[in-house]
Amino acid sequence: MLDLPPRISDSLLMLLHAQRTLAHLVIDGSENLLQAGGHLAHYGLEGLQTGGRAGDQMYFLEGLLPLAETPFLIRSMEMPSGRVADIHFFADGEVVWVLLLDVTAEYEEARLVQQKAYDMTLLSQREARLIAQLEAANHELTVAHEDLAASREALQRTHDRLQQELRDAEGYVRAILPEPLNAPLVVDWRFVPSTELGGDSFGYHWIDDQHFALYLIDVCGHGVGSALLSIAVADTLRSEALQHTDFREPAQVLGALNQAYQMERHGELFSTVWYGVYQPASGRLRYASAGHPPAILVNGNGGQPLEASGACIGLSPAARYKDAECVVQAPARLFVFSDGTYEIHRPDGSALAFSDFTEMLAQPVRNGQSELDRLLDYAREGHGPGVLEADFAISKLELA
Repeated sequence: MLDLPPRISDSLLMLLHAQRTLAHLVIDGSENLLQAGGHLAHYGLEGLQTGGRAGDQMYFLEGLLPLAETPFLIRSMEMPSGRVADIHFFADGEVVWVLLLDVTAEYEEARLVQQKAYDMTLLSQREARLIAQLEAANHELTVAHEDLAASREALQRTHDRLQQELRDAEGYVRAILPEPLNAPLVVDWRFVPSTELGGDSFGYHWIDDQHFALYLIDVCGHGVGSALLSIAVADTLRSEALQHTDFREPAQVLGALNQAYQMERHGELFSTVWYGVYQPASGRLRYASAGHPPAILVNGNGGQPLEASGACIGLSPAARYKDAECVVQAPARLFVFSDGTYEIHRPDGSALAFSDFTEMLAQPVRNGQSELDRLLDYAREGHGPGVLEADFAISKLELA
């Protein structure tokens, strides 16, 4: 645990009570309820009787005691009141503490984006059927002009609804991305979703006052499954929710992440991840990659790819990862991105070169100009009309 002053610890505890509606249970080795407190009524548990068997009063405890491991977590369990809670189990000597934390809002948000993605799929299928109907009606234009006009009108309405759904999905993904930073480090990013709900996500945070983590996730495929898995992996890194893992050690983090997100347990989806840790005092940058494109470090010597190798997250539980490191000479800029940022296909079928992408990042930046905006304009110009096929996701860390 962080060594925090009592005033700060008390403030955090009050914040936890206010935001998560904490309730607790204490159960002895015979699985009898010794104590219950907190916001029990919030979860529909106000009628609990101490001294009785806990599993007989709370169905969600049946079969979980005695604990096989501690601490133990059950996510998103619906409670008798209809609220949804994360249930944390902690062994303390001869008793087990059970803590209930309200996650109803997060659960409803995830359910909402899943429903929106499902609606988008239905709208896309309907649009495809309408297009087929229009093509067939075109052969009978002389006798079916009115029907064709009506179909075009319906198609436009469907297209407008689909575009609105895409904008709503983009808004949700953007809402969970971190805000750019101005101090003590400067971090900026650009994120432009593709025509479909994609699997790109990224984040950054201070591990402690000496180490700053920066990471980007790219889950294979498109759709709600890819998007939700990407969000889950990013949240795992942001909340440092990997047991027995030092988040200052990139290879250790990717190894633990690989064990937690094997593809057979996650819809046969795998992901690439770049994870780095920067230490401002020494200029030391440690990083590791799980099948992800190399980050680019730009300094006085131009653009330098930070090569690192490792299997994609989820492909094999036996995968191993290695740290790489460098000492950054300021001033410099570090760019972390997904492959959709540089794998841009021109209208004639050719592709933009990765060397052109690196060279553009290394070009001097004029006053008031952002190289991220310049890069996005370059991608759109090379792609031509229409929306990019893959998510455009890139973050920049300025190392002054």
